[in-house]
Amino acid sequence: MRLPDPVWPVVALALVQIVDALFCVRPVAFVRRCLTNVGFPRRYWRLLTPLKLAAAAGLLLGIVVPYLGLVTSAALVGYFGVAITMHIRRRDFGRDLFLNATGMLLICVAVTWWSFLR
Repeated sequence: MRLPDPVWPVVALALVQIVDALFCVRPVAFVRRCLTNVGFPRRYWRLLTPLKLAAAAGLLLGIVVPYLGLVTSAALVGYFGVAITMHIRRRDFGRDLFLNATGMLLICVAVTWWSFLR
C-alpha cells in the first residue's frame, strides 16, 4: 500500500482528534450536553480522551504505516456512524447531530477516500 497522498488532511484530522480529546479530559459544556443527550453512560466518559488520542496517534503513524492510517481512518468513520445512530435513537436532531457528528463523519469519509483509497 502506498503512503497517504496528500498527507495534510491526515494531519489535520489528527489535530482535530487531539483537540477533541482535550475537550473530553474534563468534558466542556457542549461535550457534556452531547454525551448526556445521547445517553452515553457517564462511567465511560473517561475513556473518550485515550480513545481520541489513540486515533490521533494512529493517523499520524499512518503517514509512514499506511495500513494503520487506513484502519484508523475507517475506525473513525465507524465511530461517527455510531454517534449519528445514538443521536437518532434518542431523537436528538439538533446541532450536535447535524453539525458535529455528521460533519465529522463527512470529514472522516473524505480523508479516508482522498488520502488512503483513491
